[in-house]
Amino acid sequence: MIVRVAARPVPEVLAAVDLGSNSFHLVVARYSHGQLVIIDRLREAVRLGAGVDADGRLDREAMARALACLERFGQRLRDMRARDVRAVGTNALRKAHRKQAFLERARAALGHPIQIVSGREEARLIYSGVAHTMSRVEGRRLVVDIGGGSTELIIGAGLEPLELESTQMGCVGMTHQFFADGRVSAKRLARARVAARQELEPVKVMFLQRGWDQAAGSSGTVRAIGDALRELRPGSNSITPQGLQLLLDTLQAAGRVENLGLTSIDAERRAVFPAGVTILAAIFEVLGCERMEVADGAMREGLLWDMIGRFGHEDARERTVAAMQARYQIDRLQAGRVETTLRGFIDQVGETWQLDDPFAVQMLEWSARLHEIGLDVAHSRHHQHGAYLLENADMPGFTREEQRLLARLVGNHRRKLQIEGFAELLPPWEGRAIFLIVLLRLAVLLHRGRGNAPLPELQLLPRSRSLEIRFPVRWLKDHPLTVADLRQEIELLRAADFRLKVFSSRGNPVV
Repeated sequence: MIVRVAARPVPEVLAAVDLGSNSFHLVVARYSHGQLVIIDRLREAVRLGAGVDADGRLDREAMARALACLERFGQRLRDMRARDVRAVGTNALRKAHRKQAFLERARAALGHPIQIVSGREEARLIYSGVAHTMSRVEGRRLVVDIGGGSTELIIGAGLEPLELESTQMGCVGMTHQFFADGRVSAKRLARARVAARQELEPVKVMFLQRGWDQAAGSSGTVRAIGDALRELRPGSNSITPQGLQLLLDTLQAAGRVENLGLTSIDAERRAVFPAGVTILAAIFEVLGCERMEVADGAMREGLLWDMIGRFGHEDARERTVAAMQARYQIDRLQAGRVETTLRGFIDQVGETWQLDDPFAVQMLEWSARLHEIGLDVAHSRHHQHGAYLLENADMPGFTREEQRLLARLVGNHRRKLQIEGFAELLPPWEGRAIFLIVLLRLAVLLHRGRGNAPLPELQLLPRSRSLEIRFPVRWLKDHPLTVADLRQEIELLRAADFRLKVFSSRGNPVV
């Protein structure tokens, strides 16, 4: 039987930090009787996306604004004793290059690591936040979230997303392209609308074929549009094509964003407001929307619910791994043998190698279940094929950093180690990944025969950069091919500056 990571009680205080391209958000909540009770919110307009140039470099001013904001968020988290925190970066950090140093400084400022999620993962989290905070509807729901750097569109039923898309248009990027100097004209609005329609064209047919019964918009841009419509039309409780046209006419009449006489749109939001209205108008036009409700929840609420799932047995990453095992026709019996052996290994080495935490155990489990994923591509270099799939596939629930670490484990589970790839991992895994890889390699090696006979009792003695493993004498004599594999493994690990020593239970060296 495969041992799973045990469910843990949900902590009293949870927090989510959303590092958006336009604004950073902090939400702190208590989990009580199956519900989240929000106890604090903070929002700051950081405009991180505006600080990413055409070459993907973050400018100093944008980094300074971001770090100052995260220091304030970190202080609030410490004051509220929120230890279970998940912080994620979205489009701006997805696009930024050479961001490792910034992420380290951001981690120090906030007091928690920053994870970067893919566009489709961002969409999944947005849908979760909306679905958990709006009343349940019969049929399907379309969710639209216009961010600073990207716009997510999702169709789902209940709590489950069915279609997920992330488009490369957002109110910050659209502002720089069409409204950078603050001028608003009919010509500029029309050009921006055409650009938005071009972005939506590839997903139009898929979304129209799927269909929906209710539409909802989340996050600041849609909320600001809803507020503006209520100011212009008191009593308006939803967004319609007619309402969007009224806003476009109002923007055109104003001529400049600073002349927009809407008290509901604050100075921070005003600069990107024309772009947001244009994007939503294009969505209504392309998808034929007739009415959209404004949702209270967004990605940060989705992050909180995702955290709650991880404390129990509703981790989206577990579902993703199982789906990939099925899709790529993985031999689950073999994966189970390797996983069971790894669980026994980590019990012996976890404390010395600082792997005695749930995440390390999960990474070993997932790498065991997916280490042969590349066989569905080709047997030759299947470890490399597997690494490519895991780093580049859409994997709901996984962050970019988690996928990269998983790819490094699978890509190094056999043959020569590619140690240069470790430097790309975030701390502490750039230093600890070698230990996970050594354990995975040994477990795979010991089950190379793919038989059901159990392994003997093995003793592992870890050191800082070495591992001693002891086998029963009789077992080694009965398995000469394994002895030959171990001899080869000793040489392969030595090339990676790791020392593997193999002994019999009587203390005699095998090599």
